[in-house]
Amino acid sequence: MSLPASQYSVLDAQRIERVDDNTFRCYVHTFKFFAIEVCPVLLVRVEEQPNGCCIKLLSCKLEGSPIVVAQNEKFDASMVNRVSCNIKESNLSVAELTSDTVIEVSIDIPFAFRPIPVQAIESTGTQILEQILRITLPRFMAQLVKDYQAWASGDTSRQPLGTGEI
Repeated sequence: MSLPASQYSVLDAQRIERVDDNTFRCYVHTFKFFAIEVCPVLLVRVEEQPNGCCIKLLSCKLEGSPIVVAQNEKFDASMVNRVSCNIKESNLSVAELTSDTVIEVSIDIPFAFRPIPVQAIESTGTQILEQILRITLPRFMAQLVKDYQAWASGDTSRQPLGTGEI
């Protein structure tokens, strides 16, 4: 956790690309809703902190079906994910890896959807974000552990882990 972001492995070369030393573009996961496809593309910056790092969302764009892409100007998202590693005092050889994430999204509801109650739209959006987090955070944390194990065994190549399979 004390490595500078410039030395990070991108973990999954199929979903993450390095933009500069501290900035990464992440292609989350393509979701299908009936005939509509959505793939959030996040631009994030990693800031080193004591015992970990802070991952901040710089921008979020939607790729996929034309109706989805048309929504890019109608929403704004912010996210901060603090990842930390803490040594347990009761057992100095055991470390706990934690991730604390806060996401906020605001949207302009298109005219065609205004008859739908705002609560129903918010509920759907919340469920989508929860699904994204249920998929991506455990995957990210598992990849981080796997990368650490490779590094701890002497592999300092910082190469991506490959196919994205865990």
